Amino acid sequence: MNEQFFNALDALSSESNIDKEVLIEKVREGLIKAVKKENPGCEHIRVDIEPKTGKLEMCILKEVMKVMFVDDPDNEIYIGEAKTYDPDVKEGDWVEIPVNPTKIGRVAAQNAKQSIKHDIKDFERNKLLEQYKGKEHEIVSAVVQKVEPATGNAVITIDKNEHYFYRSEQIPGEVLKEGDIIKVYIVSLGGTEKKQPIVKLSRTHKDMVKRLFELEVPEIADGTVEIKSIARIEGVRSKIAVYSKDKNVDAVGACIGPKKSRISNVVAELKGEKIDVINWCEDEAEFIAKALAPAEVINVELLEPEYKTDMKGDQEIKKVIRKCRVVVPNNQFSLAIGNKGQNAKLAAGLTGYKIDIVPEVPAVEETADEAAENDGE
Repeated sequence: MNEQFFNALDALSSESNIDKEVLIEKVREGLIKAVKKENPGCEHIRVDIEPKTGKLEMCILKEVMKVMFVDDPDNEIYIGEAKTYDPDVKEGDWVEIPVNPTKIGRVAAQNAKQSIKHDIKDFERNKLLEQYKGKEHEIVSAVVQKVEPATGNAVITIDKNEHYFYRSEQIPGEVLKEGDIIKVYIVSLGGTEKKQPIVKLSRTHKDMVKRLFELEVPEIADGTVEIKSIARIEGVRSKIAVYSKDKNVDAVGACIGPKKSRISNVVAELKGEKIDVINWCEDEAEFIAKALAPAEVINVELLEPEYKTDMKGDQEIKKVIRKCRVVVPNNQFSLAIGNKGQNAKLAAGLTGYKIDIVPEVPAVEETADEAAENDGE
């Protein structure tokens, strides 16, 4: 039985990639819990696991007493009975009473198994968190191992660690294939919920765009050009607002790059997602007008903000909704709104304003007399 135990231990150490000494300690703790489950009153339990010698021993320790009827039979033993285990024991000694592993009850053994699995899972989780410490909110390269045809969910590897990559976090429309090398954004570490991943990965997060530009544009990486804000409809279009701290550096030009090389690399990684790069400016009205590009803007009127109170549990959260009205030429109205409202939505996300877009000349409404006249024709 000992041989089977140590073979299983070797296999578990290999599968879990846990140091064998650490694993042995976890297993030892689990076995102690199992013995305790069968002998709840016992306070002194010892488990020895020695892979080199193949030794696996479990025992309960009891204090040797001279009286036949001991006060605490779970932890004390009459000397006459103790001598059956060790003929040389004396009063006050501790005698070891062997525990046969096969005599551990099914429930206790199952509990020990669950405890060991839980400990190993916690160890793997903490090890993974330590490994990714400092990589949160960064981009890393990953290799696609397999894709589930039914769900589109994928298994990817990063630094030899496997991760489950949900379809909802993949760019809409992209089709991942085994062997693909992709970049993923590490959203957060340390999911607490049972179904929550330890490392949350995404290709739809708006900061994915920011990190890609940091990789492609040296002026952003060295701090000369700053990305002020980003709005994104993943897989469709993004808008980014950039600002140059050096008057001699064109922020938009730096992001686009020679012959559009830099922005083309970002677009390629995002599977063709369109990207608008605009200059950020302090003047909010001017910034809103720029954000609605490619549409022309005649006028931007900043309106009184709206205040809203939401409840989060017992706590009141006050929100300020900034609003504006934008006037555009009649022939630019559809362009300003964009397909399915995308341009207006992205401009609102970029600027933080709720934008009301109106045409320069409202559609002429028929008077009652004109309507009656037209009906009579």
